[in-house]
Amino acid sequence: MELLGIAEWTAVAVIVILLVPVVFLASRRRWLSRMGGLFDCSLRLSATTPGTGWVLGVARYSGDNLEWFRVFSPSLRPRVIFPRSISHAGVQRDPDPIEAVGLNHDERIVAIELNDGHSWELAMSPASLTGLLSWLESAPPGARYR
Repeated sequence: MELLGIAEWTAVAVIVILLVPVVFLASRRRWLSRMGGLFDCSLRLSATTPGTGWVLGVARYSGDNLEWFRVFSPSLRPRVIFPRSISHAGVQRDPDPIEAVGLNHDERIVAIELNDGHSWELAMSPASLTGLLSWLESAPPGARYR
């Protein structure tokens, strides 16, 4: 009889261990969306091998910054911040066939260049890309452009 009690407790523990991360990630995404416009956006962290290095994430507009977060991360802080005052949109392109495997369907890739010399590639839907380009172009008066 006691073996059945141990099996039940084990099943409950396994279910809790599996559900806690899922509930946390869903709550984290909801919390992030309350703080600003949130959209799906993959970031290329490594370009050493062609077609690889893409990480699924979400981005949000927060004041004059675009903040990028990993999807599967417990962190509540952004991994990369793009200040609007030093960010510029570069070349746009469709993903290569190798890249398309790791990205969401129908995404476009845009290079974001910062005045400090860093360059990043972001992949997002065409609607999100239009929003990003509008946000970059609508910088406050007096902002410097190249």
